[in-house]
Amino acid sequence: MKVRNWIVVSVAVLAAMPMGAWGKKRNQPNRAILEKMEAVPCGAKQKGLSGLGSFWASVGITDVHSTEKLCPQYVVRTDEMDYRVQPADLKHPDVLPIGREVVFKIEKDHMLMGVADSSKKMKKYEVVAMDPARPVNAAVRSESQ
Repeated sequence: MKVRNWIVVSVAVLAAMPMGAWGKKRNQPNRAILEKMEAVPCGAKQKGLSGLGSFWASVGITDVHSTEKLCPQYVVRTDEMDYRVQPADLKHPDVLPIGREVVFKIEKDHMLMGVADSSKKMKKYEVVAMDPARPVNAAVRSESQ
C-alpha cells in the first residue's frame, strides 16, 4: 500500500513540473533581441585616377572622387551580453527587423544569426564588440542618482 502511494505522489510531482525544468538541449540556438541598428563607416569608395599616382600627379591630373561607405551594425542583446555585429557579406547585407527575437550560434569570431519566426536560413555576421549587459536594477539606480 505504501509503495502505491509513493508511486502516485511521484507521478503527480512529475506531471506538475514544467517541461523547461529538464534543461535546454545542447544543439538549440541561443535567443536574443535585436536592440538597434546603426550605420557605421566601413571604408571609402574611390573613383578616378589615383591608381597611377606619381605619373598623373607629374602631369597635373589629380581627379579623385571618394565617398564614405556606410555599413549596418546591429546590437544584439542577451541576458548576459550585448553583441555588436556587422554582416560578413557587405555587398548584399540583409536588413533585420529591430525589436524582434533572433536565434544565434557563436562560432569563433563570427555569429550565425536569423530571425526566430522566419524560415530563412541563418546568415553569417562578424562580432565587432562584446559588452557585459547591465542589470535593470543597476541601470535604474544610476539614472536616479
